[in-house]
Amino acid sequence: MQAPRRVRDLGVVVGTLPTGPLNAITDVPGVLVGQTTISEGDLQTGVTAIVPDSYATGLPAAVAVGNGYGKLVGTTQVDELGVIETPILLTGTLSVFRAADALLTWLLDRNPTATSRNPVVGETNDGFLSDIRRRPITPEHVHAALDSASTGLPLEGCVGAGTGTTALGFKAGIGTASRVVDAGTVGALVQSNFSGTLTVRGTPIPAEPIDADGNSCMIVVGTDLPLDARQLGRLARRAIFALARVGSDYAPGSGDYAIAFSMGGTAAYADRDLRSPFQAVTESVEEALLNSLTMATTTTGFRGNSARAVPHDLIRRAT
Repeated sequence: MQAPRRVRDLGVVVGTLPTGPLNAITDVPGVLVGQTTISEGDLQTGVTAIVPDSYATGLPAAVAVGNGYGKLVGTTQVDELGVIETPILLTGTLSVFRAADALLTWLLDRNPTATSRNPVVGETNDGFLSDIRRRPITPEHVHAALDSASTGLPLEGCVGAGTGTTALGFKAGIGTASRVVDAGTVGALVQSNFSGTLTVRGTPIPAEPIDADGNSCMIVVGTDLPLDARQLGRLARRAIFALARVGSDYAPGSGDYAIAFSMGGTAAYADRDLRSPFQAVTESVEEALLNSLTMATTTTGFRGNSARAVPHDLIRRAT
């Protein structure tokens, strides 16, 4: 049994920009992450909560869709207003709607006068390893993830919304990374569950395909750079581009989404100055995706289905 290790600890350095202190989305000031994990035989699922501490005031935000085969609650209002006003939740496909309702309850409990909130909840299909039809996510699971959110290094691999996910022929899960650029930070957190051929710094590592229902990826990007919603949309699109760097085949049944938000206040960037943030987001997402694999462990779940962890020796040899 190999111990989970971040890809950088295996000697793989993605890109050239420096990382934040934790190399995580929580390097962005004011961004917290909390998770609830369900790992009980046929149930391998959970909730991951990304909580910007100033969400209630409304934050510039944008959503990019690579392929819209998925269920991402709350996107039309984000597209219309360019603002996110709640934490972001990730979970399994058929639990999205229960998670959204539980998030709404959590928000209303904290604001007795509120009459409207736009919960944002994304998903990938973890039905290969988890009995997805049971829709096991309860308000208690959601509230525990939100209430436990912290600025520490988020757990990665088989945790939270990544407990039952697979990617590129191997067990995958949650991954995160960050880059420091222009006196600010760009951080990414991913829920990996997509098909293709794992590629590490240009070297393919083929695996037997996993016959899983649904192939998707949710990407959340946070930054404290002062970007407006339109510019965040440009960042979000580049986050989806980064899937190709690790070997995604962008399958027809894959729901590939990125949500980007800024803690940086009023926009002060010229578009011509976005080269460094673009580089930061692609490097962060690429490394987060690899971390989601190398931090995962072999898992057996629903109906005895099993997904093996990527052998770290293969990663080392590829580099």
